[in-house]
Amino acid sequence: MKLALVQLNYHIGNFEENKKKITDQIKQAKERGVDLVVFSELAICGYPPLDLLNRQEFVEASVEAIEGIAEYCNGIAAVIGGPSLNPHSQGKQLYNSAWFLADGKVKEVIHKTLLPNYDIFDEYRYFQPNEDFKVINFKGARIAITICEDLWDDQPVEADFARNKLYTLSPMQKLAALKPDFMINIAASPFSYHQENVRKQVVCNKAAEYHLPVAYVNQVGANTELIFDGGSMMVNSEGNITHKLPAFEEAFLDLEVNRVNVVSSGQLSETDPIKLIHDGLILGIKDYFRKSGLKKAVLGLSGGIDSAVTAALAVEALGAENVHGLLLPSQYSTGHSITDAQQLARNLGIKTYTIAIKDIYRSIEETLKPVFEDRKPDVTEENIQARIRGLLLMAYSNKFGHILLNTSNKSEAAVGYGTLYGDMNGGLSVLGDVYKTDVFKLARYLNKDREVIPENTIIKPPSAELRPDQKDSDSLPDYEILDKVLFRYIELNRSPKSIIDEGFPEEVVRKTVRLVNFNEYKRFQTPPILRVSGKAFGVGRRMPLVARYERL
Repeated sequence: MKLALVQLNYHIGNFEENKKKITDQIKQAKERGVDLVVFSELAICGYPPLDLLNRQEFVEASVEAIEGIAEYCNGIAAVIGGPSLNPHSQGKQLYNSAWFLADGKVKEVIHKTLLPNYDIFDEYRYFQPNEDFKVINFKGARIAITICEDLWDDQPVEADFARNKLYTLSPMQKLAALKPDFMINIAASPFSYHQENVRKQVVCNKAAEYHLPVAYVNQVGANTELIFDGGSMMVNSEGNITHKLPAFEEAFLDLEVNRVNVVSSGQLSETDPIKLIHDGLILGIKDYFRKSGLKKAVLGLSGGIDSAVTAALAVEALGAENVHGLLLPSQYSTGHSITDAQQLARNLGIKTYTIAIKDIYRSIEETLKPVFEDRKPDVTEENIQARIRGLLLMAYSNKFGHILLNTSNKSEAAVGYGTLYGDMNGGLSVLGDVYKTDVFKLARYLNKDREVIPENTIIKPPSAELRPDQKDSDSLPDYEILDKVLFRYIELNRSPKSIIDEGFPEEVVRKTVRLVNFNEYKRFQTPPILRVSGKAFGVGRRMPLVARYERL
């Protein structure tokens, strides 16, 4: 049997575009003599559709589009992900399904069994889990079909104290008992810089455990904060990857499958995590703009590392002609900050404007003087400067229709080192899931072929420049230590005590944890953050705003 694996970039709710992408690939596969072409999870509607699944017309459009695609499946079969209606009077109204199309019609509908409800996933909110296991007979082969999480039955509970597996049922075990010749898994598995290796391990281990070849097809593209890297693959019955599609791009692969194994082989190599983060962010920016119907971006250029890296990524994703920068120096801005920002703009070839904020700040200071009376300057005056910059950037965004890119990094967002309605403004946060230490690594990566980020921007001590001689280190621990503590507390869910027991300074750990907990209200109001780690701020990390949890 000749099988085609097709990873495509779907647009949520854009049924016309998604249908055309799929039918074009079916036509191509048919011309190449393919018997069965496989697309990803919820391909027809895009993933994740979230509460659009509660709208009757959305589900009806999904089903109608799939039935329309079936008409193209004569002399070829296809597996396509999409929602389907639950015909029973009990349970959720929908299934997350794999539709098997052949002979010009819908032949079978296979449902997802394991519905993830952790991190960014909320599938049990919409779908009924499958309880009926069967294989499909096609061209003399018995084919088992699973959907994404159905291979992840060994998933641990997401808690630092948990020792349990999340699921009590293994769909693959159930299906293996039916003696299939090979298995298909259609997926919408989001990107994080370590997910590729975890995903390969899961798929390969399952193939080897049940001695079944597995054809794995993942979605590619970005939908708001979630980035999908593709990486579809064919794994033989020994658990070895024989074919793998590229990351972060649409791709088509056809191959021969027999009942025992897969023909052909290929060499695979590990990828640098910083390169993965870079490639993921580029795709995330591109798709956020393209799928929003927008083209141009604006950001503040401070001469610092975060704005420089954000600008460089934006230019790579959107083109220099579509990225504008505002230089907004204050009375505390150093000369090199301005010259570093100007050098960056020249290196990138972007248009910039310089608007000094000193006079605006003095005017506000005088206006507030009768209200503030004789109170000494403090963080209030620092925040006023940040909010002036935020106001000017948003004014530019309003006037010219450019999306304001937020430049805050994950370290700052974690500890609240930013000003609401100031430097935390924006329509998209590019670096909000990248720790400061990795921002420096990204800068070096961007400079691998030529100097894009000025060297002085990389080597100078980070500073918000909101008061004389200010440095980040005045308020925060060294980023090399801070980021390691944050990673353990946020990504690994470690308790403060366990982090201290690892040898980190108790004072640093206690201060860091207190700042993370206290500043939840700030993160609640931030723009969407492109997710590149296993635990990003946003929908994947839900914390109460008014909790009083101080146990350390």
